[in-house]
Order: sequence, then structure tokens, then C-alpha cells
Amino acid sequence: MQTIRPWAATAARLLLGVVFIVAGALKLPDPAAAERAVRAYRLLPEALVSPVAFGLPVLEIAVGLALLAGVFVRTAAIASAVLMVVFLVGVGSAWARGLQIDCGCFGGGGEVAAEDTGYPGEIARDTALLLVALALAWWPSSRLALGSPERTEHVDVR
Repeated sequence: MQTIRPWAATAARLLLGVVFIVAGALKLPDPAAAERAVRAYRLLPEALVSPVAFGLPVLEIAVGLALLAGVFVRTAAIASAVLMVVFLVGVGSAWARGLQIDCGCFGGGGEVAAEDTGYPGEIARDTALLLVALALAWWPSSRLALGSPERTEHVDVR
């Protein structure tokens, strides 16, 4: 298990990093769509819609880059987990309130036809990514990382 764990953490780091970078990068070119997506959830006061719509992609990219580079891994994993919980609450809330929206997770977003909502799949995906982020926060030491290990594991070779 000691030899598998760092490679599993590396895979988790790369998976989360790519997901966050892609999600953020797809939102950046179309700020109007990002605003539309945030507004469609009907959870924030109008004064916060624009800052969240513009700040979220930047945060996603920053977290993703930290994970890919392997710096501040535990902190980035915790940030990933917090973001996943926020996304789960948002999607779950939209579903429970009967809103017909595209989550806007990878760009786009806003109101859609009822048959175009994908709440169960979005919740399953975000739950899986949350579990990956929590595991990485618990075991952040990984291979191919630029940062120093946040927790060193010693092996007795006697």
C-alpha cells in the first residue's frame, strides 16, 4: 500500500487538476454565459452574480494549476472539496426547486428545456470528484510534484 498510495495521489492530483483547469478555461472566453449560469441558480443576490461569475473560473484555474504542478497539494485538495460541495449544493438545490438549467460547469449554462437537464449525472460526477478531493487532502504526498511533500512517510529498514 505504501508504494501505491503516492501514485494514486498523483492520479487524483492530475484528474482534479485537469477537470478544474478545463472547467475554468471554458468559462473565461464567455463571461456573459458565466453570468447567465450563476444567475440561473437563483441563489445569490444580483450584486454577487458578476463577481462570482468572473472569479470562479480564475479560482478553478488556480486550484487546477496548483494540483497539476504539485504545489500546496493539501490546500488545493481542500479547496477542490469545498468547491465540489458548493457545486453539489447548487445543483441539488436547482433540482429540488424544479429549475430547468444547465449547470454551466464546463461553460454555457442558463435555462434549458426539461429534457436537457442532467442533474443525476452532475451530482454523481461531483460526488465522485468530492471523494477524490477528500482522499487527496488526507493523503497529499504524491509523485511528480514540484512542491515538497507535506507529510513525509518514513520506512523502517532494519
